[in-house]
Parts: sequence; structure tokens; C-alpha cells
Amino acid sequence: MSDPGDRIENAAEKVGGKAKEAMGKMTDDEQKIAEGKAQQSKADLKNAGEDVKDAAKNVKDAFKE
Repeated sequence: MSDPGDRIENAAEKVGGKAKEAMGKMTDDEQKIAEGKAQQSKADLKNAGEDVKDAAKNVKDAFKE
């Protein structure tokens, strides 16, 4: 299984992106909105990578049995 710390960091990065996006919306700052959305996407991609690592490990473990 992937390191739970990585999942926590990814979740924190996503929350930070949501906060940045919300602040951009409140201040009508299009760049902050875009940065927030990009940060959220980055966190989602990292989580997808963790999912792939977990799936690969599960396949590897299945062949050990």
C-alpha cells in the first residue's frame, strides 16, 4: 500500500488549492482561481499515481500466492 503520509500531503495540497481558488473568486483574481484549480489537479494526479502504485502492488502480491 502507498504511504498514508503521501495521501495526507495530497489531500492538504488539494485543500490549499480549493482555498486559493475561493480566495481568487472572492477577490475576482482570475490568476489565483487558475492557480487554485491547477493545484487541485496536481493533487488529483498525485493521488492517481498512488492508486496505480497500489494496484501494481496488489497484482504483484496476487502472483506471490
